[in-house]
Amino acid sequence: MLLFTTGCEDDDHDHDHDEDHTDADGFILETEAGVEVYREFEGTQTGGVTLSVGETLELMVHFLDHEGNEIEHSEDDDHDDHGDDDDHDDHGDGLVVSENDATVAVVEVEGHDEEEGDDHGDEEHGNALHVEGVSAGTTSFKLQLMHDGHADYTSTNNVPVTVN
Repeated sequence: MLLFTTGCEDDDHDHDHDEDHTDADGFILETEAGVEVYREFEGTQTGGVTLSVGETLELMVHFLDHEGNEIEHSEDDDHDDHGDDDDHDDHGDGLVVSENDATVAVVEVEGHDEEEGDDHGDEEHGNALHVEGVSAGTTSFKLQLMHDGHADYTSTNNVPVTVN
């Protein structure tokens, strides 16, 4: 398992990469109502995603700095590749979800595979997931924040998902 907690470790440090790379030490997942359902900070995790069969949750992803505070990002960061890079998650910037059992829950980055029109893709925060309960059981998923083809952040633990 690879863990990148310092996003620019191999890059030149002669100039400021803060605008381009995310130096995150964790993240939170919260509902549209602002309720935190999961937190990972410096390898420690609390909470998990719980939903019913047939239910879909939209979860906002907020990355945390070394003090546990939310990292602010500009609107430009959210929209850079949308018009010119159809394979957004594989080559450019954005969230990537992997290692989940889609027979239990489908976990997708909002506005990508399931919505070609991207009509509400990156509304306020830009980083959102859709989790749909498919069948009763448990699964989990790995979360990565990609930038220029490499991971600026990879979750230390897989996020647990329970479908009732």
